[in-house]
Amino acid sequence: MISFIVGIIALILGYVVYSKIAEKIFVIKPELQTPAIRINDGVDFVAMPKWKTLLIQLLNIAGTGPIFGAIAGSLFGPAAFVWIVFGCIFAGAVHDFMVGMLSVRQNGGNISEIVGKYLGKGPLYIMRVFSTVLLIFVGVVFVTTPAQVLRTLYEHAKDLPAGSSMNFYYIIIAIIIGYYILATMLPIDKLIGKIYPVFGACLLIMAIGITFMMFFTGEISSIPEFAFANMRPDKTTNIMGRIFPFLFITIACGAISGFHATQSPLMARCITNEKEGRLVFYGAMILEGVIAMIWAAVTMAHFNFVGIETAVAAPVVVTRSSIDYMGWIGGALAIFGVVACPITSGDTAFRSARLTIADALKYDQKPVKNRLTVAIPLFAAGVLLVLFSLSSTKNFNIIWRYFSWSNQTLATIGLWAASAYLAKTGKLYWLTLLPAAFMTVVVTSYFFTSNECLGPLMTGITGNADITYVTGIIIGLVLSTVLLALFVPFIGIKQKGIIKE
Repeated sequence: MISFIVGIIALILGYVVYSKIAEKIFVIKPELQTPAIRINDGVDFVAMPKWKTLLIQLLNIAGTGPIFGAIAGSLFGPAAFVWIVFGCIFAGAVHDFMVGMLSVRQNGGNISEIVGKYLGKGPLYIMRVFSTVLLIFVGVVFVTTPAQVLRTLYEHAKDLPAGSSMNFYYIIIAIIIGYYILATMLPIDKLIGKIYPVFGACLLIMAIGITFMMFFTGEISSIPEFAFANMRPDKTTNIMGRIFPFLFITIACGAISGFHATQSPLMARCITNEKEGRLVFYGAMILEGVIAMIWAAVTMAHFNFVGIETAVAAPVVVTRSSIDYMGWIGGALAIFGVVACPITSGDTAFRSARLTIADALKYDQKPVKNRLTVAIPLFAAGVLLVLFSLSSTKNFNIIWRYFSWSNQTLATIGLWAASAYLAKTGKLYWLTLLPAAFMTVVVTSYFFTSNECLGPLMTGITGNADITYVTGIIIGLVLSTVLLALFVPFIGIKQKGIIKE
C-alpha cells in the first residue's frame, strides 16, 4: 500500500516541480502565435480551449499500453511502480513536452520532421517509414484489444465459454474500424473534439472508483512493500522473465512511449498559447502514469499476480476486477473507460499516419479527396494486420511485442533529437540526454535478447541463454556510449539562436 501511495504522490510532485524545470529549460514564448492561430485550416489546425486539449491529449496517448502493459508488467512486482514513476517523470513526460513544444515551434510538424531538422536527412527518411509503420501497429493493437474487453464482458454476462462469441467479436471490430475511418477523415473538432470529454469522464470514474474500492476492501494492503521480488514464474528459466530490460519494454506507454511523439503534434496544432504546453504535454503523461499505477496495483492486489502472463489475459483482468469492485453498473462504466482509452488512441494513430505521409509529400489535406487518397492505403494495411492478429493468439502477441519495442525505440530517437536541439541552442541538454542514453541501452539489449527479435539467433551463436543476456546488455551499453561520443560535436555548440526555432 505504501509503495503505491508514495508512487502516486511522487508523480504529482513530478508535475509540480520537474515540469517547471523542463519548461524553464525549453524557454517558452507566450508572445508567439501558435500554429492553431497562425494557420487555422479548419481541419487539423483548430484552436481549442486548454481543458479540451488536455483531455484530448490524455485520451490520445492513454491507449491500451498503460492498462494492458501495466497489467503484464505487474508480474515484475513493485519494481513496476518504480519504473512507472521514474520513467514517467524524468523520461516520458519530458519526451512528450519537448516533442510537443518543438512541434509548436515548427508549425505543428510531426516527429519525423523534428528528427530530420535536428539529426539530419538520413534519420528523417528512416523516421518517416518507422513512425508510419508504428502507427499502423498501434491502430491494429487498438482495434483488437478494446474488442477483446467487450467480448469478454459479453461472454461473462451471457455465461458463455471464453472465446466462443466470435461473431460478436467481428461485429465490434468492424464498428471500431468504421469509427476510425470517420475520426481520421473529419476535422478534429467535429468528432474527436466533441466526444473525448465524455470518454474522459468515464476514464476518471474508472480510475477513482477502482482505486477507492481497492482501499475500501483492504486488498491494497496485499501489495509487497518495496520488496523488489520478481513474481514472474519463468524468472529463472527464461531470460525474458528478468527485470532488465524486459520490464521497461512491457510497461511502455505508462512510463515512456514513442507513440506519444506522433500524438503530441496533433495538439501542437490546437493549443492557443505556449504557456499551455506544460499542462497539455507534460501533465497528460503524468495522468497516464497514474492510470498505469492503478492497473498495476489492481493486478497485484486483486489477482495476487496469478495468471497474468500475456497481454491477451489483460481483458479478463479488466472485466473481472471492474465488476468485482464496482458491480455491474460501476463496472460497466469503468470498462467503458478502459475501452475508450485504446479506441481514442487508435483513431488518432491513423490520423497521425495520414498527416505524416501528407507532410512528407507536402500534400494539402484540406480537400476531402486528398485525405481519402492517403487514408485508404493506410486502412487497407491495417485491416490486413487485424486479420493476421485474429488468426491466432501467437500472432497477436507478436504484433504486441513488436509494437512495444518499436514504440520505445521511437521514444529513444525522439529524446536524442530533443537533446540535439537543446545542445544546438545552448540549453541544458542533460534533461533529455540522460534518458536518451538509458533508453538506448534498454531497446538495444531487448533487440538482441528477446524471443521476438534476435534472442534465439544469439543463443544459437553463444550456446547459452545467460551469455546471450549479458552480451545483449553489453551491446546496448557500447552503442549508448558510441552515440554519446558522437554527440560531443553538439555539446560544443553553445551560442543560442544558432537553430531557428
